[in-house]
Amino acid sequence: MQKTGSARWHGGIKDGNGAISTQSGALKDTPYGFKARFEGGPGTNPEELIGAAHAGCFSMALSLILGENGMTAESIETTATVTLDKEGGGFAITAVHLDVNARIPGADQAAFDKCAQAAKENCPVSKLLKAPITMNATLAA
Repeated sequence: MQKTGSARWHGGIKDGNGAISTQSGALKDTPYGFKARFEGGPGTNPEELIGAAHAGCFSMALSLILGENGMTAESIETTATVTLDKEGGGFAITAVHLDVNARIPGADQAAFDKCAQAAKENCPVSKLLKAPITMNATLAA
């Protein structure tokens, strides 16, 4: 299974602008740029998109693992805070913190903690953040 996301960019880093789209159409030409990323301007940015993807993936993984352990959540709410820091001559994503609130009838804290830890370690987005990245780059004439 493969899913795609795409981005277009025009111009320089500070005066340019771009748009991000997803295969599903959940995002379609959603604006992004320097001001949205670094100055709180309108539009989205890669870090919040990574956060949304991680929160969604983790929540689904936790639901799966809970089910495998005989529990069903009434609700799972996850916020992923992605930290972008200056590092050397550029920037790096240095941390992701997951805040999870779940309502699970009959669950005890120890069982929940074990399932949450397994979801954090095994959801595909958690794994991606440690994965090798491959690339094909073509310069158009």
